[in-house]
Parts: sequence; C-alpha cells; structure tokens
Amino acid sequence: MTINRLTWRALVPDTEQYQSLFAQPLSDTENTLEFDALQSRLCYGLSQLCHPRPVSSYMLVKAPEEPDYLKIIAAAAHQHFPAPDQQFGGHYQIDGNKITFQPTDSPAGNFSAAGEVVIADWVESEQLFGCVRHFNGEVSLEPGLVHKANGGILVISIKTLLLQPLLWLRLKQIVANSRFDWLSPDETRPLPVSVPSLPLQLKVILVGERDSLADFQEMEPELASLAVYSEFEENLQIVDEESMENWCKWVRSIAFEASLPSPAPDAWEVLIREAVRYTGDQETLPLCPLWLTRQLKEVAPYCEDNAFTGEEMAAMLEQRAWREGFLPERMQDEILLEQILVETEGERIGQINALSVIEFPGHPRAFGEPSRISCVVHIGDGEFTDVERKAELGGNIHAKGMMIMQAFLMAELQLDQQMPFSASLTFEQSYNEVDGDSASMAELCALISALADVPLYQHIAITGSVDQFGRAQPVGGLNEKIEGFFTLCQQRGLTGKQGVIIPLANVRHLCLNSEVLEAVKNEQFSLWAIDDVTDALPLLTTLPWDGEGKTTLIQAIQERIAQATQQEARHRFPWPLRWLGWFGRN
Repeated sequence: MTINRLTWRALVPDTEQYQSLFAQPLSDTENTLEFDALQSRLCYGLSQLCHPRPVSSYMLVKAPEEPDYLKIIAAAAHQHFPAPDQQFGGHYQIDGNKITFQPTDSPAGNFSAAGEVVIADWVESEQLFGCVRHFNGEVSLEPGLVHKANGGILVISIKTLLLQPLLWLRLKQIVANSRFDWLSPDETRPLPVSVPSLPLQLKVILVGERDSLADFQEMEPELASLAVYSEFEENLQIVDEESMENWCKWVRSIAFEASLPSPAPDAWEVLIREAVRYTGDQETLPLCPLWLTRQLKEVAPYCEDNAFTGEEMAAMLEQRAWREGFLPERMQDEILLEQILVETEGERIGQINALSVIEFPGHPRAFGEPSRISCVVHIGDGEFTDVERKAELGGNIHAKGMMIMQAFLMAELQLDQQMPFSASLTFEQSYNEVDGDSASMAELCALISALADVPLYQHIAITGSVDQFGRAQPVGGLNEKIEGFFTLCQQRGLTGKQGVIIPLANVRHLCLNSEVLEAVKNEQFSLWAIDDVTDALPLLTTLPWDGEGKTTLIQAIQERIAQATQQEARHRFPWPLRWLGWFGRN
C-alpha cells in the first residue's frame, strides 16, 4: 500500500538549489548563451546542411510557422554557414529591349549576392522570384528573395508552399537546376523581352508544424526521405545547474533582443512556477520564444527599471487570472447556488467527486471543475451500463476506461458465475460529450461503493485512470482540477478534512497556486498520492479493499453477491415446491 500525504514543498518545483545562480548580475550571463547548448539536435542538422558537401539541399524543421521561430532558425543557420569567399549572381545590363547578363565578383551588381540566410514567412510569387516590369516602353528587373539568398540559405514556411503549390514547383526546379529562369506570371502572355537565365545556388530550410510536415511528406515522399530532418525543441529538461543556467540565459537573451525587462533575482521563482504550469512538468521549462516574450511584455508595465521583481510578476499573474476569470467564476457560482449539485461534506453510497478540465472554444485558459459521478446497482444479469455511451455522449477513450475498470473488478472478485447485479454509471448533470479515461478510478470507486453498500466521503475528490490491475495512471490538467475543487471547498469553508487524491506518477506535474499552498501548509487542505485504487478506498471509506482478520470492501461485496445468489436460487423453483422446502426446514 502506497499512500503519500504530500507536503506543500512537493506541490511546486524546487528552486532553492539555484538561488545563487539567480542572484548573478545580468552582465555576467547576458548574451553569452551558445545556441547549441539548447538545440543540439537542430544545430547538428544545420551543420549537415551547411557542410561544403551537404547530405541534401533541403532541410525539414519541425517548429511553429511563426516569424520569431524563422528568425531564430535563420540566426542559427547563419552561425553554421561558412562565410563564402565569392560573390554570387551578377549584373543585368538593359539596353532598350535587349538584356544581357554578366557574372561578376563585385557586390555592386544589381543581382549580386553574398550567400546570405534569408527568411520568407508568407510570400507571393513576385516577392519570392522577382518580376519583369514593362512600363512606358521601359523594361526593369525586380530581384526576389531567391536572388538575395543566392549562394546561401532560404528559410521558408511550409504552409506558404502547400497553399501555393506553383511556388513550390518552381522553387524545386530552381534548386535542382542551379539556375533561375525568368517566367511570365501569366501563361497566356509571354514576357515582353527575352531575359537570360541566372546561375543560382540555393539551400532551403522548410519549417512547419507536424501536420504541415505530414502533408509535405505526402506531396513529396522522395524528397522528404532524403532531406535533413530535425526539430526545434520546445522544452528544456532541467537536470542540473548548467541546464538551469542555460534556460536563464535564454530568457535574458529574449528580453535583450526585444528590449524588455529581465527577471530580478527574486522573480525567477515566480517565473519558473508559471513556466512549469505551462509545460506541465516540474523538471521541464519552456523554450518557446512566443510564450516567454508574452510574459515579459505583460510584466513590463508593472516595473520601471530594466528588471522586474517577484512581487511585480506575481501581481501581473494575479491580474491576468482575474481578467480571464469571468467564465470560471460563473461556473463556480452555478455550484454554489446548487444549480449544479456537488457535495463537499457528508457521505453517499455510490456517489463520488471526480475532477474535470473544461476548455471552452475562444476562452484563453482551461479551468477545473468537480464532476459528480453516481452509480446504482440492482438485481440483474451482471450488465454494467455506461449511461454516457448509451446516450451517445461518451467518447471511445471513456468507453475503454469503463471496460478496463470492469475487467479489474471481475478479476478481483474471482466469481465462478455471472454477477447477480447490474450497475449503471453516469456523470450527473453532464450535457456535453465526455471523453478520456481520467475519471475511470473515480468510477471504479463509485461502483465498489454501490456494490459493497458502503458510503464514500464527499469532502474528498479523486482523479486518475486505472489499468486492469488497478494501478493508478497519470492524467492531464492536474493543477486546474485540484484548484477547481479547492476553490469550491474554500468558498464553502475549509474544514481541514477536504482534499484530492491523485496518482503518484502525477506528483512531478504539480505546480499549484499560492492559496492552495497556504491551505496545505496550514493543514486546511490535503493532497494524497497513491499507487493503486486499493490505496484510495481507505481514504474514501472506513474500510480497506482487502485484508485478513477485518471487515473489507471485497468481503462486503462477496456477501451481497452470495445473498443475492441464494435468493435467486430459491426463486427458481415453482411456488408449491418452495412450500415443501419450507416445511422440510421446520
């Protein structure tokens, strides 16, 4: 049996060991970060692309198709790309309707390039390939991004090419032929003049999310299989002081690039806690430049210097939660006004508080809310009815969790025949689709309570999925779930008995707000981490699941089954024979 009552220190990431690192002056670490330390795989892939004899002229990078990411990848490519000792392209000489091309080593040419790394976020044909203009009898040539990137690297969003396939076909032809041919944008109208081709050497980095990469792979399976592949890693595992130092340098470099304030020594702890809530893991911090920039931009109005304090960061987060908190507050009000029935005191047979995470389309944050699960049993043929599934409100994963839960119970009871009870489980007052298996442990506890006819405490909520052996498995949205139940208990009055049961594997995902921490410190609220569903039952009831020399839940269930089986056997005989049996006993 593994039941761990968690202290408040387990509810947030441990930052005590890094206090000396946080106290270092900004000048000691500012702008000294080696990008390879954060993105070693990506940098190795870039070195393969930038090698004089590259593996391929193409590189696929899994990353958000945002300008910030393209800039970071381009900067990293520039570091690995050796500065060319020659000029590329040349000069077009226009004499009336006659155009000639002269290769040159001079940067003065109108189509000369020095092997730069060029970014193309969303571009049209003219921006990418340039164009031939003919106005008032005069001809002019406009260079495009490919000309600027001649001899270098073009970093481009895959989505741009997927949505404009003709751009991709022409770009691929340019790379394959090492030559740029001037074409008319309108196939029905030829160019007004003949323009000589331009020698063009180009490497291409295609940046896209997983879906875009999948679409590109389907469109170009051969090229995708030969291209260099890597990913921009969104998170950094914090394993030692060096990795934490690298993350701090990354934050400071982003602040410096955007001219935003950096964290003061006492602000790192607050920022790290918010970062852990974003990643969902105490040992993982985000590298996402968009997320980090947003935090720095939002806290900037609260500070006057080039650094923000922990108090200023906390004030910003509190105001953000209040600004975005209208919908969660209204949902809590529905429970407090008993429009949604959720009990947080007393005992009930076959009723338990599970925890859900609600995500409304258009709302910026998910929030937790307790869900009442109920189970009733009656004499029957052993069928377990999932009301959500019957009503077509339950998803496939939820149905899977229900079946796993039933399999565990049947295996534990070791029945020789069909159970003489039928059961019905449902999420009460749930009018939308329910999916996921994070409530399967709560459903199993409610089923055991109903079968054993033993009540469950309503001041304790539970979350977690369960396998066929009864082991607790981790679930998502843990912080929001716990805080949702805590807020309800707080508004009704903390008694010191309330709390939440979570899987032991979920402890590393905890990063709870200051109100929950204070309540746990003052023993007004509790969190228990368990390994098995049998660990949860003694917390939720007065009885253990199994054991020798004492009354147990499994014993109570078996006794009810035996009584129901005997009663069923008596009813199998015709009524005159039942009287004979009665006389025989007397």
